[in-house]
Amino acid sequence: MIKVLLADDQALVRAGFRALLNAQEGMTVVGEAPDGAHAVRMSRELRPDVVLMDIRMPNMDGLEATRRIGEDPELDATKIIMLTTFELDEYVFEALRGGASGFLVKDTEPAELIQAVRVVASGDALLSPGVTRRLIAEYASRAKEPALGRSLDVLTEREREVLALVGTGMSNDEVAATLFMSPATAKTHVSRAMTKLHARDRAQLVVIAYESGLVKPGWL
Repeated sequence: MIKVLLADDQALVRAGFRALLNAQEGMTVVGEAPDGAHAVRMSRELRPDVVLMDIRMPNMDGLEATRRIGEDPELDATKIIMLTTFELDEYVFEALRGGASGFLVKDTEPAELIQAVRVVASGDALLSPGVTRRLIAEYASRAKEPALGRSLDVLTEREREVLALVGTGMSNDEVAATLFMSPATAKTHVSRAMTKLHARDRAQLVVIAYESGLVKPGWL
């Protein structure tokens, strides 16, 4: 059963999401938070698999709430999907840096929302190859300071090659085809890179690839 926590200051939005998600097999809404502070507290109490987190909320916004959840080692298994009104929201990149696994616009089709929850709950990042890659590239180039705390020196040369391709939005199958390896081998390299770089998921690998300079904005 996939446990979902809803964090949005609009009760009507939460009600719509709750009705949709509770109607799905193997999925249940375990709580609703009206702001970021409640989202953090309820995440610690309820240990949801996925948090649908609105970016703009009173008291504590979704950006700060995501950062706090992302920094809590006891919530490593909790994945966050950011909800935004605009595809190119100026805060989305910071949310991905803070630990979000991806983002959705609020007018996403119901089927896409359900699929997104399942994808993120399975441990994959919600990074579509189009808008999300361009967004990350744009805001990575605008970052106030490079986040170079995680050195790529811990990676093997092959893992760096794989990370560079992941940074451009490639799937494991695409990485495998590009580097002439099996998808299983590509997945192993991705997993090892995540472990060595202490990345929560694939979304953070993409951010690291840009911020380390391994992938340059504009390559897409």
